[in-house]
Amino acid sequence: MSFTFVLIGLLFSVVFGGLIVTTLNASNKSQLIKLALAFSGGFLLAILFEHLLPELYESKGTSVGLYILSGFLIQLLLEYFSGGIEHGHVHVHKGQSMPWTLFLSLSIHSIIEGIPLGNHYTGIIAHHAHESHESLFWGIIFHQVPVAIALMTLLLSTALSKAKAWMVLGLFACMTPLGVCFGLAVTPEQIGLNFQMILGVVLGMFLHISTTIIFETSENHKFNFFKLISIVVGVSLALLIY
Repeated sequence: MSFTFVLIGLLFSVVFGGLIVTTLNASNKSQLIKLALAFSGGFLLAILFEHLLPELYESKGTSVGLYILSGFLIQLLLEYFSGGIEHGHVHVHKGQSMPWTLFLSLSIHSIIEGIPLGNHYTGIIAHHAHESHESLFWGIIFHQVPVAIALMTLLLSTALSKAKAWMVLGLFACMTPLGVCFGLAVTPEQIGLNFQMILGVVLGMFLHISTTIIFETSENHKFNFFKLISIVVGVSLALLIY
């Protein structure tokens, strides 16, 4: 998987989410966000347990569990400021001001998740991490689309013009590629960390997001049939690919 392909794919996933918002009516967008999130939650959870976590523990790091827990808690903190938009919580108030705190929280998350993707291209990562890199990439892609849909829906409800909303979304689209470029330019060792630590934090963040998505796809403590199918399709696709 080439570096250029990764950057283009990450950018396109966010733009694609924005395009969906501008072509569907409000009721369809709401349902699509729920189903897309359910799919991404199932996909993320499957690649975590089937692929990413086993490979991380195989590295025999003594503090792998601590890194994962740290990522889980970091995501919990970020969602305090983002309002949970990562798993479909969109609080729309027509004419509201631009939620910069939410945008900053989402951006920090996106930059962090891009760093291990960039580390892969430095040549310091073991050869067996090749499939782990692809799993992480597709996990980010499938999660970015519903997040972009939710963010663009929110942006269009603010006082921003449509053109400015696209500019903000475009800025958000650059955040994960920015993390990738940072991971390429700066090795973990140069900042006193290691690859397992950074990847563990990212997986902890994904673990929080995926489990929250799945548990919050229930209504009145019962799974909606179509959401359940979306989760199963996401899990199945991850297992078939990897």
